[in-house]
Amino acid sequence: MNKLLVIDGMALLFRHFFATSFRNQFMYNNKKIPTNGIQGTIRHIYKIIEMDEPTNVIVTWDMGSKTVRNEWFNNYKIDRPAPPEELVPQFDYVKEILAELGFFQIGVVGYEADDIIGTLAKHHNNITIISGDRDLLQVLAPGVNLWLTKKGYTEYNKYTEASFIEEYGVTPEQFIDVKALMGDSGDGYFGVKGIGEKTAFNLIKKYGSIENLLENIDTCTPSQKRNIENDMEHLLMSQKLARIITDVPFDIEEALKLSPFVYNEALTMDVLNAHDLSISRKYIERLEL
Repeated sequence: MNKLLVIDGMALLFRHFFATSFRNQFMYNNKKIPTNGIQGTIRHIYKIIEMDEPTNVIVTWDMGSKTVRNEWFNNYKIDRPAPPEELVPQFDYVKEILAELGFFQIGVVGYEADDIIGTLAKHHNNITIISGDRDLLQVLAPGVNLWLTKKGYTEYNKYTEASFIEEYGVTPEQFIDVKALMGDSGDGYFGVKGIGEKTAFNLIKKYGSIENLLENIDTCTPSQKRNIENDMEHLLMSQKLARIITDVPFDIEEALKLSPFVYNEALTMDVLNAHDLSISRKYIERLEL
């Protein structure tokens, strides 16, 4: 079976943009386009490939700020700040460069990159996912590994289904209900007010699911019962929003057919030079690809 590497492109682009932009290091190329996020993303991708040795590589992207979740809940991600002006031109430019480098990329209008990743994970059981988004912990399964970015290009918090269960005491599927109870302020939904991460985990460990929790709500503490009943509508919506979609409409077999990774050093250097990227030849040559 193909060994698939799936990369959350937006997570890497934002990560490397902000890693340098706070020092105003925007690395403009000869077209006067800032490339700091792009250069970090490309370096990172090649380093991951060296470490994981995949046969296939897919880079996934969000496609705009609106998804089906905004149809379910108007305030979904409503408080996300607009991206800095130096980052905006890098969104399309990084995709252009990655395409020239031979990487298969996919984004589906109305869905998030997480949903594409979740769909791939549901249908392929030899996969490594690279992201900074803990929401993806819910897609862990036999043969599905998640590497959450930690530091630099080589340090990750690496999870398998077994290591996640051992660390958190719940299954990846149950993690959805944990998220529903505690909410996600970054995504604009708050779950149940008064229930934080620790309590959410404890409740799901005890009851197994939100459905079982609601059936036995009289056994909760008075404050927990009151808070849950007061926020019942938000809880059920949060449960829906927290679940990664795993049936995004795209051709998975076609994606696998188009995504084999073949390293071509001459092509790589030609593309980097054509876009005036300062990723050094020495960096590329040091990689064992």
